[in-house]
Amino acid sequence: MHAITIPEPGGPDALVWAQVPDPRPGPGEVVIDVTASAVNRADLLQRQGHYPPPPGAPAYPGLECSGVISAVGPDVVDHRVGDEVCALLAGGGYAEKVAVPAGQLLPVPAGVSLADAAALPEVACTVWSNVVQLAGLSKGETLLVHGGGSGIGTFAIQFAAALGATVITTARAGKHDRLRELGAHHTIDYTSTDFVAETNRIAGGADVILDIIGGAYLGRNIDALAVGGRLAIIGFQGGRKAEFNLGALMAKRGSVHATTLRARPVEEKAEIVRGVHQLVWPLVGAGTVRPIVDRRVPMAQAAEAHRIVESSDHLGKVLLTTA
Repeated sequence: MHAITIPEPGGPDALVWAQVPDPRPGPGEVVIDVTASAVNRADLLQRQGHYPPPPGAPAYPGLECSGVISAVGPDVVDHRVGDEVCALLAGGGYAEKVAVPAGQLLPVPAGVSLADAAALPEVACTVWSNVVQLAGLSKGETLLVHGGGSGIGTFAIQFAAALGATVITTARAGKHDRLRELGAHHTIDYTSTDFVAETNRIAGGADVILDIIGGAYLGRNIDALAVGGRLAIIGFQGGRKAEFNLGALMAKRGSVHATTLRARPVEEKAEIVRGVHQLVWPLVGAGTVRPIVDRRVPMAQAAEAHRIVESSDHLGKVLLTTA
């Protein structure tokens, strides 16, 4: 088979479409013939040499995919060759085939094409595990989403609105109309407006903040929390280190959580996938929440897809397709 390899870390041209060995399913695993994968910020970090795959994961980038099961390993009883699925991966999605634990498989939701289903597993599992499981967002609360035009952002906006939350999001002004169409109640142009002052003006602070920026926003995010607010940090596009006023956090009776999904044990991922299947997938099947796909790029041209994502000019997911 072919896969995107990274012989040496670097820019987008470090990605090389090369012949590699076919994967074989181990116990509890299946092999998927990949129809599509999706580009995530973590893939860019891996390409640059900053985010290596966890032990035992494929060396190729790609944290989600969709496709058709072509082989089933021992101890797999609920899935068969020929099933159309999408999957949460620890790596390996930028390939024609990938082996994945059966507990990380999801059915393709009703009304979603097989290719577009590749846009869902990583964002759905990330948003569900952070916004609901960890931060406990509930109906009537306010969620502030940073990077509303990203794959995570477009999904979080729709999902939180479906839960009955008030959604505030930051994004470039050119994306605001689309984000309001997805369910955002308030949009903030982070290039010209202070999101802290605006969030406090709109809602008296956010009950939950979903943050992809990290260090550069830490202190300001705490200032934007409501009393009892919860900050969930899932990225560090703005740096890994920061100082903040602990007294401000204590005065808010707030909490700060920082999580990753990729390196969690298989059992934890399977638990998250079960929750997504039970409580998120019905919303997708009903069309209340849908995958937002900016464009599709042939997988062999993954370097171009990385350039698109690095520019931040896209809205939603950039998919890599094998056909």
